[in-house]
Amino acid sequence: MRFGIAVFPGTWSDGDCARAVEVLGHESVRLWHRERDLQGSDCVILPGGFAYGDHLRTGAVARFAPLMEAVQEFAAAGGLVLGICNGFQILCEAHLLPGALTRNASLEFRCETTWLRVETVDTPFTRDCERGGVLAIPVSHGEGRFVADPSTLDRLEAEQRVAFRYVAPDGSAVGEASPNGSMRDIAGIVSEGRNVLGMMPHPERAAEPLLGSGDGMGIFRSVVEAVAERSTFAVVP
Repeated sequence: MRFGIAVFPGTWSDGDCARAVEVLGHESVRLWHRERDLQGSDCVILPGGFAYGDHLRTGAVARFAPLMEAVQEFAAAGGLVLGICNGFQILCEAHLLPGALTRNASLEFRCETTWLRVETVDTPFTRDCERGGVLAIPVSHGEGRFVADPSTLDRLEAEQRVAFRYVAPDGSAVGEASPNGSMRDIAGIVSEGRNVLGMMPHPERAAEPLLGSGDGMGIFRSVVEAVAERSTFAVVP
C-alpha cells in the first residue's frame, strides 16, 4: 500500500514517518503543501513539525494549504488520515477533529517517553492493538494540551472516540505526571467516522526496538490491515 506523507514548510518528521512505513515494507510518497494531488495514497499522514513556523498559532496557516483541501475531501470520502503532533493540531484547525491543542500546562516544551493506554480497538488505527494495553511512545511538543468543552468531551467518551489516554507505566492514572495537562488525559482521538486519528505522541519514533520502543508499529500495522480489508471487500462482485 501507499502512505502519502504531507510536507509543509517547517515539517521535520516526514523522514521518520517514511522510515516506519518502510520497516513494514510499504511505499511512501511526499505530498508537497502547494499540491492537491494525493498521488493515489491509501492513507495520508500529517507528520510532526512546525508547519509554516506555527505563525498565528499551531496549524492555523497549514489548515489553508492547497494540500489540505485535498485531504479534507479525502477524509470526507472515508479515506484514512493520521495526524501526529503538529498534524493533530492541523486536523483540529481544519475541523476534521473537535477540540484544540494549547500550551502545555507547565508552559514548558516536553520531549520524553510517555505511556498511552489504548482505549478502543474499534478504529482502523488501533485494530492491531490490545484494548487496555499500555504503549511506550515519546512526545515532543510545547502545545499539546488537548482541550474541549464539556459536552464535546462527554460525546468523545460516549462514542468511544478517545483512542489513547496518558497513563502511568502501570496503566493507572497519570496524575501530575501528565506531559501537558490534557483534559481527561486525552492523548489521541478519532473522528465521528473513525477514519481520522489525531495524536500528540510520535508512534514513528517508537517504530524499532533500537529507538527504545517498537510499540508505535501497532498503529501502522493497523492501518495496513484496515486498507487490505477494504481492498478485499472492494473487489467482491
